[in-house]
Amino acid sequence: MQKFSIGTIDMPTEGSLFFIAGPCVIESREMALDVAGELRRISAEGGVRFIFKGSYRKANRSSVSSFTGIGDNEALDILAEVRERFGMPVLTDVHEVAEVERTAPFVDVLQIPAFLSRQTDLLVAAGRSGLAVNIKKGQFMAPGDMAHAAAKVAATGNSRIMLTERGSSFGYHNLVVDFRGIPQMAETGYPVVYDATHSLQLPGAGNGVSGGERRYLLPLARAAVAAGVNGLFFEVHPDPLSALSDAATQIPLGDFAAVVNELQRLSQCMQSIHSR
Repeated sequence: MQKFSIGTIDMPTEGSLFFIAGPCVIESREMALDVAGELRRISAEGGVRFIFKGSYRKANRSSVSSFTGIGDNEALDILAEVRERFGMPVLTDVHEVAEVERTAPFVDVLQIPAFLSRQTDLLVAAGRSGLAVNIKKGQFMAPGDMAHAAAKVAATGNSRIMLTERGSSFGYHNLVVDFRGIPQMAETGYPVVYDATHSLQLPGAGNGVSGGERRYLLPLARAAVAAGVNGLFFEVHPDPLSALSDAATQIPLGDFAAVVNELQRLSQCMQSIHSR
């Protein structure tokens, strides 16, 4: 498997999960710093490796009236502050080629949204940035097709690539996770991440917003760990009910440490089984 580093995090590390976590979108400086502070506390207590995620702008909302961000400059400055203040790598989404150059100085990982996972120009531009690239699997793509998406980034000479499972379209307003996709994507030689938050979505099912079924978060995350993922992706928020995006699926910040601890223990258990 490809090995590389993101900040101080070695990817992947045998026997240890890494976590990508943070709010769906940067809503305010105070909220972003509160979330990053809790991630650092969890990390200090349990040795957990975190990449802070936060979209500086949301371009793929369900409705024209949906919240898209507080302004690009302000949000990017907040992401840079999180990186500097907490010593934590930072990830954000990019949606167009022009955004790559704009965002690259502020973050450590560029994320390709699932809807854009076949956009060749965007993947190539992200690869040329030299930053790590996290490619979300399109809801319309077979796991094996992600090898082609990764190849577009790798063709630039950049092999710092992660592939993320986030569910597949299952009729209207529903997603299903086929856990065969995790070992299938691992065959590409790149680290595989499971996006526990977006796999719970019911796209467009909330009268202009995406609904979701948060109650299934732990069962699916446990299954992903058992299937052999290298990392887990969670959106967390101090008060999900008031979140301006993905309110139905973000995890309450106060509950997150317990979730991380349980999944870490499960990962250790799986490692002990495989080592026999």
